[in-house]
Amino acid sequence: MDSKRIAVIDLGTNTFNLLIADVSKEEIEVIHAEKDGVALGMGGLNDGVIVSDAILRAIKTMTHFASMCDRHEVDEIRAFGTSAIRDAINGRDFVQLIEKETGIKVEIISGEQEANYIYEGVKWTHDFTEQSMVMDVGGGSTEFIYAGKQGVDALVSLNIGVSRIFQELELSDPLTAEECVKVEEWISSRASEFMKGKSCQTLIGASGCFETFYEMINKQPLPSFTDTEELPFEDFIRTLDWIIMSSQSQRDLNPHIIPIRRKMAPIAAIKTRWVIQQLGIQKIVVSPCSLKEGVLQS
Repeated sequence: MDSKRIAVIDLGTNTFNLLIADVSKEEIEVIHAEKDGVALGMGGLNDGVIVSDAILRAIKTMTHFASMCDRHEVDEIRAFGTSAIRDAINGRDFVQLIEKETGIKVEIISGEQEANYIYEGVKWTHDFTEQSMVMDVGGGSTEFIYAGKQGVDALVSLNIGVSRIFQELELSDPLTAEECVKVEEWISSRASEFMKGKSCQTLIGASGCFETFYEMINKQPLPSFTDTEELPFEDFIRTLDWIIMSSQSQRDLNPHIIPIRRKMAPIAAIKTRWVIQQLGIQKIVVSPCSLKEGVLQS
């Protein structure tokens, strides 16, 4: 069976992800996966610039990822720049620097391409037997894919990522009731148009913060590369409410929230709750797959 060892790197606004797999026509076998909280968008996201501290963190992580690819004797590396990079005035200079320092060529993709890859990744783990909304919460953008038995009906990538909100709005710790409303209104002003006329019972969370929600409820890691996992709806809502009302110190003590997500978790929870209310969601499922797996599938 002819196979090729491929590495996929997702250079996200908050987190950089590496996935190495042996890919053939028959199957995909995962060899290695890891992530690093680079916080690429911190400090300059809303000004459309990647700041020098973030560049240094990114180069360090990409150098490590390159060494992991060498160690695992990867045949091909496919790396993708998303929201923070595509919107930055120095985004192209940044990816040229990565190539110079590490030898890794980064492709800057559009929001629509990103959403399509996310759908392909989720489709690997989920049988779309009913109309559903796929949601991928990022630091710079959030992707929504409205899909059912016939495939994708509509998709969008919106610049409503948690890091954008965190850096634009002055928020307390913990959030006040007024600030929760302020965040909802900020999201609504930018996302309501896409939600208009859509309704479905199932929300599918693509990895990321939904992985954290799963682990908070189940007290164990989300299994990798399996079918989607349904979460008890009431438990899910209670978990969102706890995150929204929690303080930074409370989240820091929760072993099921990884460090990179602790600061902005309340914003992700508010956004998720807003989507549930907008669409009339009654069922929550989590997919361990997203953009990286979608690239391998395609």
